[in-house]
Amino acid sequence: MRAIGYAKSLPIDDPKSLEDIDLPDPTASDLGANDLLVEVAAVSVNPVDTKVRMRAEPETGHKVLGWDASGTVKAVGSGVTLFQPGDDVFYAGAIGRPGTNSELHIVDQRIVGRKPKTLDHAQAAALPLTSITAWELLF
Repeated sequence: MRAIGYAKSLPIDDPKSLEDIDLPDPTASDLGANDLLVEVAAVSVNPVDTKVRMRAEPETGHKVLGWDASGTVKAVGSGVTLFQPGDDVFYAGAIGRPGTNSELHIVDQRIVGRKPKTLDHAQAAALPLTSITAWELLF
């Protein structure tokens, strides 16, 4: 699958600051019990993406950035009860996993919501981290 990642912390105007990379496609056998395999339709960029890229070089190879995503469930883990293949979802991924800037992404069902029918994928992908930030400020 194609993804966007970085290998070294460089200024954003450097042509190698972000790179197209090819990664193996995740499959159903890669899923944990609570995981979804999502075909990513849209992502958003947040300040955390730029901060991580500038402060944390990958130990080896490339790191794929991205937290917010919206897409369609392609496969589910053995313990998934909330979603099924074909469901449109949106979410803010986990910091300890590869980022969402890829064609396919594995995410835990417990941090995923159904994409609102009134939003397209790009609109839904713009919501997760900004909504969480607002909620944390208010509550």
